[in-house]
Amino acid sequence: MKDLLIRGRCPLGGTVKPGGNKNAILPMIAALMLTDEKSVLRNVPDIADVRTMLDIARHLGAEAELKDGTLTFQCPKVLTTEVPKELCARNRTSILFAGPILARCGRIELGRPGGDSIGRRRLDGHFYGLQNLGAKFTEDVCFRFTRRAKRLRGRELFLDEPSVTGTEQIITAAATAEGVTTLYNAAGEPHVSDLALMLNGMGAKISGIGSNILTIEGVEKLHGADHEVIFDHIEAGSFVALAAATGADLTIEGVKPRSFWMLRRVYERLGINVGLYDKCITVSGDQSRQIKYDSGGPFLQISDGPWPQFPTDMMSCTIVAATQCRGTVTFFEKMFEGRMNFIDRLIDMQANAIVCDPHRAVITGPTLLRGTELSSPDIRAGMALVIAALCAKGESIIHRADIISRGYEKLVEKLRSLGADVEEIG
Repeated sequence: MKDLLIRGRCPLGGTVKPGGNKNAILPMIAALMLTDEKSVLRNVPDIADVRTMLDIARHLGAEAELKDGTLTFQCPKVLTTEVPKELCARNRTSILFAGPILARCGRIELGRPGGDSIGRRRLDGHFYGLQNLGAKFTEDVCFRFTRRAKRLRGRELFLDEPSVTGTEQIITAAATAEGVTTLYNAAGEPHVSDLALMLNGMGAKISGIGSNILTIEGVEKLHGADHEVIFDHIEAGSFVALAAATGADLTIEGVKPRSFWMLRRVYERLGINVGLYDKCITVSGDQSRQIKYDSGGPFLQISDGPWPQFPTDMMSCTIVAATQCRGTVTFFEKMFEGRMNFIDRLIDMQANAIVCDPHRAVITGPTLLRGTELSSPDIRAGMALVIAALCAKGESIIHRADIISRGYEKLVEKLRSLGADVEEIG
């Protein structure tokens, strides 16, 4: 996928099913390097970031095949402990190979990770965790970790922020460490829990899953995995935003309601009712889309935060949905100072939006958006621009749409199944 041509304001509706969770499978691929046994993962999305992680694993010595959503993986022997900067720069989660290779081989050298440019993204939690588990760390153009003893050693750790990838790094490294690791202020997102469940299926002993206190009792050896990756709740949420913005009657299948409680609360404030059922979400096209202000307050503010608060990855798509709702809402992006940059593209589409500072924007709607040429700055903003183009009058061209494919599998196919007039060009 290079560029997308979208003709807006087509009637949309139908049923869609999100793919496997992008943010779960990426750390899982790294964690599979902990064992020399064969592993099988199912419901694996065939997206660019997954292919990058598999390229790194193969460089290190793994044999991996992804076919029809099933990943067959084995690394009988680690052939090198150096990952070139060119591979690492292709995504952010390349850093997650540090813990498994350090635990298995005693050393690793990694280029600096890449990823979306949405603001400052700290790696301190990774360094803090691995160093306190017994690694020596140095950095220049690369990151180098060396194990100080025969095995990493468990201990009590406290993250100064509930970093998702920092938590994943620590539980993966601690799984085969000597002794017990207790991690306080851990991230509790569904994809973190799914990684922990996979590791337990490999013989790890992780308790407290889903909470912000995790206990990892180190074991000497893990065996292969046989695991089905959880659905992608951010992809599902993106389709909720699509339905809210376009007035589509939409059913999202293959999901669990507990992942969407906060999302439902937020969309209720936008005048959008989201039906949560045992295995699906529904959004009706017949909605008020009238913003409901805070009790006793002059306006509505939507903020993101660590799980189970509203996910930062849902902010961009929700901002677009708000342009089609009646009233004014302030969005407060607390986590990344670059997340709001894409709003300039919405203003080009004649959205009534004011960017107050790098973390705050005010949206007033409803606004008839106008099609134009746009460029996708990151995965989530790219999906937001797709939604904006679908509810805009006229044609839009989204350049650099290949960025969106890093997080959304078969997006064009899914959009067309809902009635969208969209095609790949260039």
